[in-house]
Amino acid sequence: MAKISGVWTSPARKSGRMDEHERRQAIIGEGLEGCAHANPPKREVLFASKEHLDSVGVDPGAIRENLTVDGDDVQQWPIGQRVRAGGAVFEITMVCDPCQRMDDLRQGLRAELDGKRGMLARVVESGEVAVGDELELL
Repeated sequence: MAKISGVWTSPARKSGRMDEHERRQAIIGEGLEGCAHANPPKREVLFASKEHLDSVGVDPGAIRENLTVDGDDVQQWPIGQRVRAGGAVFEITMVCDPCQRMDDLRQGLRAELDGKRGMLARVVESGEVAVGDELELL
């Protein structure tokens, strides 16, 4: 079963920094508590697959995802799919295409992440999300 293996937030836009947490509140209309990257309503939370991160040789959190997923390919989740993680429910809103910031991490990473960057979502039920929480596709 797929589970959350990382919970990440950024303290400020363009900080280039992601802080790791054991748990965080997901808040309707805001995304993860304290994350400056949220851009409601469609870009509140970014899910990324750990397997995809491993395939391009980057550490969890490096591509600025909020929730790292171990055991499922998030790219296969259709737009509109609802996902329960811990006490929160998310709705997948769009594919997150790799941007120039990925090449700032490592030249060529943007191309390597094509089809692997992750899926953006909005929070539809507020609640706590924690490392180790199992994911349920609703």
